[in-house]
Amino acid sequence: MELYKIHPQHYVAVDCVILGYQDEEIKLLLYPRSFEPYKGNWSLLGGFVEENESADEAAARILKQTTGLEQIFLEQVASFSEPNRDPEARVISLAYYALIRIDLHDEERVKENGAFWISINKLPNLIFDHQEMFEKSLVKLQQKAGYSLCGSELLPEMFTLIQLRKLYEAIFLREFDPGNFRKKILSLGVLEKLDVKDVSESRKGAFYYKAKSNIGKIDVDRIVKF
Repeated sequence: MELYKIHPQHYVAVDCVILGYQDEEIKLLLYPRSFEPYKGNWSLLGGFVEENESADEAAARILKQTTGLEQIFLEQVASFSEPNRDPEARVISLAYYALIRIDLHDEERVKENGAFWISINKLPNLIFDHQEMFEKSLVKLQQKAGYSLCGSELLPEMFTLIQLRKLYEAIFLREFDPGNFRKKILSLGVLEKLDVKDVSESRKGAFYYKAKSNIGKIDVDRIVKF
């Protein structure tokens, strides 16, 4: 124990980059910080790791407290350990990103936490190094979208190819040629066509699809490079 006592002690925190999809935009869950430093400024949702929990458990706890959701996609992005990142104390933060269905989260719980969904195209200035946390999380999301289908995390179980393309355009912040996207996504063999149509936008309608289970990884170049 004497060896431990001679070394500095630090706080360990987790910050959650909570991403959802709505109105054809990727959105980030933020809240105005309720305490100093930087009270009132925009912040990610986060907190300290408790004595008897792991960092993963702390992130899952914060996510449940904020959105009411459990067993959703959650992955550590990076550690942020600059000595002066928090002016109050030496705080090492582990950033996580989560993908959630906005239509399934607990809206009242989000309101209780004073949080808001904000389009990633219109983000305000964020405290500390939270902008960097978001940017690294977006890269992670783009990588994930390149080797697997994000529909199961961000879209309903059934979706049309148009809806899937709009999601990918929101993730990669660029437009895809509709014909090329359809051809290449179907060539991967990762979607199951359903005998149900969405007729809300045209009389002819568009078939619904769902992601096949146990599809493994797919080639990012075949999806995002046309």
